Amino acid sequence: MLPDGCGRGVFVAHAVAACDQQVPSDRPADLWSHTHQDHPMPDQGRIASSSHGSGTQLTQGLKSRQITMISIGGVIGAGLFVGSSNAIATAGPAVLISFLAAAALVVLVMQMLGEMAVANPDTGSFSTYADRALGRWAGFSIGWLYWWFYILVIPIEAIAAGEVLSGITGVPSWIPAFAVIVILAGTNLLTVRNYGEFEYWFALLKVIAIVGFLVLGALAIFGLLPGSSTGGISHLWSNGGFTPKGTTAILAALLTAMFSFQGSEIVTIAAAESEEPKNNIKKAIRAVVWRLGLFYLGSIFIVVSLVPWNADGLASGSYQAVLERMNIPGARQIMDIVVIIAVCSCLNSAIYTASRMAFSLAKRQDAPSAFAVTSSGGVPRNAVVASTVIGMAAVVANYLLPSVFTYLLASSGAIALMMYMVIAITQYATRRRQNHSPEVRMWLFPYLTLATIAFIAAVLILMAILPGHRLELWLSLGLAAILVALGLRVQHKHGTRPPAQADRELATTSISGEKAESTHEPQR
Repeated sequence: MLPDGCGRGVFVAHAVAACDQQVPSDRPADLWSHTHQDHPMPDQGRIASSSHGSGTQLTQGLKSRQITMISIGGVIGAGLFVGSSNAIATAGPAVLISFLAAAALVVLVMQMLGEMAVANPDTGSFSTYADRALGRWAGFSIGWLYWWFYILVIPIEAIAAGEVLSGITGVPSWIPAFAVIVILAGTNLLTVRNYGEFEYWFALLKVIAIVGFLVLGALAIFGLLPGSSTGGISHLWSNGGFTPKGTTAILAALLTAMFSFQGSEIVTIAAAESEEPKNNIKKAIRAVVWRLGLFYLGSIFIVVSLVPWNADGLASGSYQAVLERMNIPGARQIMDIVVIIAVCSCLNSAIYTASRMAFSLAKRQDAPSAFAVTSSGGVPRNAVVASTVIGMAAVVANYLLPSVFTYLLASSGAIALMMYMVIAITQYATRRRQNHSPEVRMWLFPYLTLATIAFIAAVLILMAILPGHRLELWLSLGLAAILVALGLRVQHKHGTRPPAQADRELATTSISGEKAESTHEPQR
């Protein structure tokens, strides 16, 4: 199953039937205190406090309220509203266990990432941390893999939006698909605040939709919703019991559930362009548990309680199936609007995220230097344009060469798991060599970190065992192997970044970072 988060469930279901490593001796042993205070990351500090940055500077244009909604909206894609029906059909009511396990994994990974991000907010996020903790090859390879992942999210979301808008307007689907890309790319080209404002309202509307669904669902379960044709929770054990397809199906649904949460990490990238990155990341990490529990587990519980897991109506989407059984007028039209909002939100974030990772790679001299050039408003326009154009080329491939597009999608099928693995290994390699306690700490280190690494490895093995997921795994591993080889070649040719180089790069940029912090000190 390809990643379902950020709306992949709308389209992909039809597209594919399918360290303990030593820190290099030239890196400081106490990574967090040393890099944050004396030797920031190559990307750190390249944040101007005003909106008039130029050359190679981003800006602190995102407000705290925008970061809050970005952190919420990052885990709410059309995969929840529509694609979750695939997981339900796979495991039945026991899909709750699948989503619970997937949510637990994401919570652990985000705690690890939060530990590193709070210590050193950085636009490159886990890619930059892997670069310093594991080696240049690691930051290079996971950074490009992550960029590729979100490049493919662009066409997936655009195609999904095109299909829905085509059904509403009657125009060919490719027209609204390209129109949505152009509009959202345009907003990303202006200022980061534009991205933040669009995402703020997109996320707010998604939250309103989910809260409304949860309220209606609770009323229906307790028999308090007038006109509802469904109620109670008997569907949790009827129609074959709680595990109608056995425990193996729970593992199969786990893959779909796990990829539904992709996007949680975006807040650590966006926070580097906010006024108070540390505080914003802390808030996002603390809230990830209740957000996943309320939005996903709460929603899935209502669906499997009110609709039989094998009902034909689930094929059109889990939320829509429930609303129709509640006899809510215009259920399909309501869900069309919600899905459009969800896919536009994810498309907006995909363009932003891909461009910022390309910017970070360029700052580390691991991508074309043109990607590191910013506009007068502090936007890496070359990175935005390049990412958007490649995403649009993938849309063209979908309409002209659908078989090729299917393989392109499959090549990103395991990247989310690879990212989680890199985050866990990086946190382990870093924490074991530092000599002080970080502000945000991973629980029960190193035991939970090692358990998380083992769990991710087990899921990758599961992908190799299940026939419907092998193509995605092998193509993703093949792409990863190529990028690792390229990263090792770059590291061999240019070497790791010596401390002296980092000092020269960051001595000047840390000044702007310090000014940015002092500018907002009274607000703390």
